[in-house]
Amino acid sequence: MSELFPQLPILVQALEDIQANEIVVLDVSKQTTITDYMIVCGGRASRHVKAIADTIIVKMKSIGLPPLNHSGLEAGDWALVDFGDCIVHIMQPDSRSFYCLEELWG
Repeated sequence: MSELFPQLPILVQALEDIQANEIVVLDVSKQTTITDYMIVCGGRASRHVKAIADTIIVKMKSIGLPPLNHSGLEAGDWALVDFGDCIVHIMQPDSRSFYCLEELWG
């Protein structure tokens, strides 16, 4: 699926397993130097957003790829988990429709 980030299928599967909503994978490697991929997905409520973030952090650590950073887990409206070559945005529906990251980066 990805030459730039070979762990991408594992990350997407972890998001599907925790029932993240509307998972969108964006290849932004030609648009920015900060990352190669962005994943935008949704959580139904703050607890779900936090559970999604916690799940992917644990999963990726288990394969030797801990996040470089994360933020927003406490508030639960918009969590970001940075794996270097892939940044995951987990958003509640209102934030996702307001910020329109798919349109901005897609």
